[in-house]
Amino acid sequence: MNLKWTRKALSDLVRLYEFLAPVNRKAAAQTVKSLTKAPTSLIEQPRIGEKLEEFEPREVRRLLIGRYEVRYEIQQSTLYILRIWHTREER
Repeated sequence: MNLKWTRKALSDLVRLYEFLAPVNRKAAAQTVKSLTKAPTSLIEQPRIGEKLEEFEPREVRRLLIGRYEVRYEIQQSTLYILRIWHTREER
């Protein structure tokens, strides 16, 4: 299984870092690091996240990493990271 990040997911990481950095730059960097590392576990178990039925027929799922939600899509042998946000954000 291949892992690919969409532009929106990458921009979400930048947005989260820029939000957290003024308060604590080290914590912001650690948060981004953990959010980029966590999806690699999906390569071995891609269907571990909760399936989001509203996106059918696409296979979109979500994975909670601490207080952050990662949405991803499985397409054949590729796993796309779609979006990332804090669970307190209004989505």
